[in-house]
Amino acid sequence: MPNLAPLFPLLLATHVGLAIALFVPGLVLPFTLRSRRQTDTPPGRVVRGLLWVQANGTVIIGAGLAATGVGMLLVLGSRLLEQPWLLVSLATYAVTAVVVFFVQRPDLRSLLRRGPGPTDEERAAWRAGARRQRYIAYGITTAVGLIAFLMMSKPTLW
Repeated sequence: MPNLAPLFPLLLATHVGLAIALFVPGLVLPFTLRSRRQTDTPPGRVVRGLLWVQANGTVIIGAGLAATGVGMLLVLGSRLLEQPWLLVSLATYAVTAVVVFFVQRPDLRSLLRRGPGPTDEERAAWRAGARRQRYIAYGITTAVGLIAFLMMSKPTLW
């Protein structure tokens, strides 16, 4: 087997970039709803781009993330999987990915497609949904921060 150690910096940078890219739409899109509160204007280029990445890029980004993760395990060794901080990070990442994919993404797409609505009741319901999406984004941001903290500090958890 070839020595992959020289590739580690590239693997790590790519892995971190892909991990962040997977969550950027879920972190940013809920805050674009604030500007659409009062209007029925269609989403701009940035929002459409983030929606496209969320709809079409997640499989590609996820595959790249898995490939770079396997590459790092090949470089660092499988004993790394015995580290509690990594296991907690991976579990947090998995739970966050499930929330983004099955809860946030469908609701966010529905809000963006539907718009605030013509009546006061519809606008109030839409605003409540947008607020809920921002709270989910705060939770995702917290989870990503926890993962970053665990990955950088590698604490002894048990």
